[in-house]
Amino acid sequence: MNNRSIPSHTPVLLSETLNALGVQPGGRYIDCTIGGGGHAAAILENSSPGGQLLGIDADPKALEAAKERLQHYKESALLVNDNFTHLQSICIKYDFFPVHGILFDLGLSSLQLNSEGRGFSFQHDAPLDMRFSPDQKVSAADIVNTASETKLAQIIKTYGEERQSSRIARNIIEGRPVRTTRQLAHLIEKTVGRRGKIHPATRTFQALRIAVNHELEYIESALRQAIDLLGYEGRLVVISYHSLEDRIVKQFMQREAKGCICPPSTPVCVCGHKPRIRLINKKVITPAETEIKNNPRSRSAKLRAAESITAQGSYYANADDQAFLSVAKSRGWRRPALIQKIRMVFLAA
Repeated sequence: MNNRSIPSHTPVLLSETLNALGVQPGGRYIDCTIGGGGHAAAILENSSPGGQLLGIDADPKALEAAKERLQHYKESALLVNDNFTHLQSICIKYDFFPVHGILFDLGLSSLQLNSEGRGFSFQHDAPLDMRFSPDQKVSAADIVNTASETKLAQIIKTYGEERQSSRIARNIIEGRPVRTTRQLAHLIEKTVGRRGKIHPATRTFQALRIAVNHELEYIESALRQAIDLLGYEGRLVVISYHSLEDRIVKQFMQREAKGCICPPSTPVCVCGHKPRIRLINKKVITPAETEIKNNPRSRSAKLRAAESITAQGSYYANADDQAFLSVAKSRGWRRPALIQKIRMVFLAA
């Protein structure tokens, strides 16, 4: 396959991402949502010579596209078809830790949005699927055609922040079976009307996709694992595309950058929480007008970044962390940064 057959993919906030990750020659990086490989290619280019990248994606088609794009770097890139909720176990399996930087580019990739047969977009008439991986059991059609009116309204309101969720859910129930994207989009447009440039079905499609792929449920778990995998001063960078994702990322980073997280009414700290990261950009980074003009899909992107810090005695404070340390010790870590981290744990004990 030649380069002309590689699907088009424009990475969002590319220079900002590279700066936030602090990409350096010889560095080790993880792209948890590799998609079409745009960010990954730039990371490998800027970490050359000696750079290594672990690319993860739940979508096997996205991984195929990334493999084509990264052919030039095939000796430096390891691609894994899995969900980033299994981040830590993937890294243990392939002995890929600690790392200098981890990237999460959340949401839907251009490759998935442009795919005509997977039901992510109402621009193409296709079955209501929306699964990132074909191994997932529940599709959007299953939710639309089997969920109760109350459950459907809750999904659309919670994940789509759609004010007309109850009306839309009621009309979906009445219009069952709903099998295709165009059928659903037309039903929603008929229900709430159309005003402005944004199609009225946009929020509902977003909500169904999030529900099908458990996107919000997996984010915080993966971020927690990511911090464990970072070496000293390693960078965590997250790009989100809607308020629900960004809120989870923002609150997680703020909490992990703080000491005590007890309620304000608690007179004496009982949580024992220690800061594990420091925020790099306290103000969220968004695309410049030029990028939005050249790539309209970037308009809602928000980038947040943090850096791992050394906090003696707090790195492995709970049972999960202790289990991770036990596995690491059994693997005989020989890397200097890792040995130093382990040494600090025992010194602080």
